Amino acid sequence: MTSLSEMGAIFAMQGFNGLSVFCVLLLMALGLAIIFGQMGVINMAHGEFLTIGAYTTYMISTLTESYAPALMPYYFFIAIIVSFFIAGLIGYGVERVMISRLYHRPLDTLLATWGLSLVMQQIFRSTFGPKEVSPTLPEWLMGSYQPTDLIDIPINGLFLVGITLVVTSIIFYLLFRSRWGLQVRATTQNRIMSNAVGINTKRVDRMTFALGCGVAGIAGAAFTTIGSTGPTSGSLYIVDTFLVVVFGGAQSLIGTIASAFSIAQTQSVLEFFISGSMAKVITLSVVIIILMIRPQGLFSVKVRK
Repeated sequence: MTSLSEMGAIFAMQGFNGLSVFCVLLLMALGLAIIFGQMGVINMAHGEFLTIGAYTTYMISTLTESYAPALMPYYFFIAIIVSFFIAGLIGYGVERVMISRLYHRPLDTLLATWGLSLVMQQIFRSTFGPKEVSPTLPEWLMGSYQPTDLIDIPINGLFLVGITLVVTSIIFYLLFRSRWGLQVRATTQNRIMSNAVGINTKRVDRMTFALGCGVAGIAGAAFTTIGSTGPTSGSLYIVDTFLVVVFGGAQSLIGTIASAFSIAQTQSVLEFFISGSMAKVITLSVVIIILMIRPQGLFSVKVRK
């Protein structure tokens, strides 16, 4: 028989495992919420920008280990920043070359970005090979913290939580406390009037898309602490990420956070008692029932008509 203290420890550790999944999901969903919620673009290649961040981290790890081993304890912070900028720059180019020609054509955008995701996966496969790879993590990311004799919390999970808190705070500041964020919200509510008052809406679109892709790059760097990276790693998260954004409310960052937390925690706890596939089925069923009752998601944003 399992004692109450042991059951409490099990729920605590499963809850923390769910928190690690929540962090990656949230970072992915924040980027997608910015693109999908603020711009109305269905970016099926969003998962591949996570893969870009993961492979960037792997490359920096390999180069640091080979040419500057003394920097191994510090390379991960550099990898996070570089992943953001590389994914963001590629996203900027994709918006300028392809997405900018497909606004107000959601089906065409969906098909084009799905095709882009397949092309990017093949590029990853040709460049890095079909096998999954993992960076060498710094020693301070290894091991665990034991608040009690029964509870064992991985240090990399705590680091994930810290990254997520910092990135989420920066995004909230940019969107709700900066001049650029004001321009984004104005463009979202009334593009024609925003153009009329002097806002360069095309530049706002490019920077918004680049920011969303850059945040996915950070998610990729964070992902390397809990899993290995392959050409299709990002595509495994894209359905869950869209589910998080739609369930939370397409234009609500608060809703995105609440949705990611609810889905990750529910699935993690259920996986301890039943199989992973059944846990996902039950989670999706509950989400579908809630969306049938409340189609706008958990949170909706009121805009002037």
